[in-house]
Amino acid sequence: MRDLAAWVNAGEVVALTGAGISTDSGIPDFRGPGGVWTRDPEAMKLSSIEHYVADPQIRRRAWQERLHNPAWTAEPNAAHHALVDLERAGKLTAVITQNIDGLHQRAGAATVIELHGTLSQTQCLGCAERRPMPETLARVTAGDPDPACLACGGLLKSATISFGQAMDLATLEAAAGAAMGCDIFLAVGTSLTVHPAAGLVDVARKAGAMVVIVNAAETPYDAVADMVIRDPIGEVLPRLAHAAA
Repeated sequence: MRDLAAWVNAGEVVALTGAGISTDSGIPDFRGPGGVWTRDPEAMKLSSIEHYVADPQIRRRAWQERLHNPAWTAEPNAAHHALVDLERAGKLTAVITQNIDGLHQRAGAATVIELHGTLSQTQCLGCAERRPMPETLARVTAGDPDPACLACGGLLKSATISFGQAMDLATLEAAAGAAMGCDIFLAVGTSLTVHPAAGLVDVARKAGAMVVIVNAAETPYDAVADMVIRDPIGEVLPRLAHAAA
């Protein structure tokens, strides 16, 4: 940790965060031992644009999952706040996140690049209109199990990127630019198995950045990382923020 703190003090840091950073806030991850998809493989269909579009039952279940998503009551944890501390100290230039829970912003992070979109809005698959998610969830609560777009009648989903759905090019370019411009690329709580997010490690390495992985389980990039830390994220990041202050 002392070496990492010295690196952080010597250069600019960009963090890539995955579901593991939010588990201490009560939001389960997907692929871990107690993850959502580990416990219920059928739940993966909720994140598939093909299944979502084709199956009304999948959409109805997805709306119930959104209605009861733990993100609505979750609070940022010590790891989220530690990244904000690093940012305010001028050491962290951006957070690139695979998460859709908005906890980085609620913790006070100023520069957050949401690779997989946000749960806080809905988006029409037809006309692309966006609206606040609570507005649509109120319709679900009132008895509409699969609410349609109010503008065009098209299919609605959360403004998130599902498997099989194209990612936003401008968001990808912003993430790649951040990865290319940093001195330390800090991958936190991510399995580094989902691309193009995982490929940002390669982008950072090719640009000369040191790669640090903080994750409980092994990742495909452990062998090329400059440092791998298995300790709990909620302990590691606050220690790092304090040591680098």
